[in-house]
Amino acid sequence: MEKLKNQLITGKSIRLLQQNQYTFHVDSKLTKTEMKDWVEQFFDVRVGGINSSRVTGKKRKNKVSFNSTSRKKMIARLRANYFIPLFLN
Repeated sequence: MEKLKNQLITGKSIRLLQQNQYTFHVDSKLTKTEMKDWVEQFFDVRVGGINSSRVTGKKRKNKVSFNSTSRKKMIARLRANYFIPLFLN
């Protein structure tokens, strides 16, 4: 799926793994329902809920000023007794 860009690995996302929550960078046009359906089908798990947020790009000023790109991230909360094997708990 080209709308799912990559998994997000930060200190917070690693702490969320302990609560059975997985963080992904996704396409900005992706909806929560599409994300939930895709995760359930691809990883064969049951999703309890999806949280999404937009991360705005930062304005940088060098010799050439530009804005870094804005991103959208989603946190998928799985139901009890389900996990995604690519992420080690």
